[in-house]
Amino acid sequence: MATPKSRNRPWRAIITLALAVASVVAVHVAGLPLAVTTPEAAHKLNTLVSLHVGHLITIVGSIAFLVFSLTSTFAFAGWARDTLRHFIGAAYGAIVRYAMILTGIILVSLIALAMLGFPINQLVVGGAVTGVLLTIAAQQSLSNLFAGIMLQFAHPFRVGDEVRITSGALAGTIEGTVSEFSITYVRLDTADGPILLPNSQVLAAAVSPVPAPDEAAGAGAGVA
Repeated sequence: MATPKSRNRPWRAIITLALAVASVVAVHVAGLPLAVTTPEAAHKLNTLVSLHVGHLITIVGSIAFLVFSLTSTFAFAGWARDTLRHFIGAAYGAIVRYAMILTGIILVSLIALAMLGFPINQLVVGGAVTGVLLTIAAQQSLSNLFAGIMLQFAHPFRVGDEVRITSGALAGTIEGTVSEFSITYVRLDTADGPILLPNSQVLAAAVSPVPAPDEAAGAGAGVA
């Protein structure tokens, strides 16, 4: 029976990553790019195998690399989510998992195409330009996302706390009870109803706990 400690170790991810690396080595040593179509050109690149055998090794090795790498990516992403959820919460742990899966799929696909001999320079440049445009378009959302991660690490408040948030961008001071802490907004239940505050604005604001009525009365008596 596996212990909790052993379950937290990404054995499947490590093993499949090793198999993926072995597939790359096999293609590099004995494979031939599909763009090589003549025995003479094949002999210049690889003298170990014939043209058809080299193509077969490349195809099989690329497929094996794709399968093992994707399996390793999903396994590492799941392990990272389960490990980080104790530090940054389940919502942000899921975001880390999705980000790792998306990044892994892109990298694995590019490497597999390169192993088959397809030129990927234009794909890389086009992907970089698209990524920059998407980042600019989603600047506000990304700002709230990263601000939420910082708030998760700093823990200035928790769900159920009564807080006072003061900021010029929020038009003064807002008091309420924290009822929800999502990846983009902090929800406060105030006397005027629920309010959704962007994480980036909350991170830049002054946050203080609301004193209990007895403490506030005692402080006022002390001053008097």
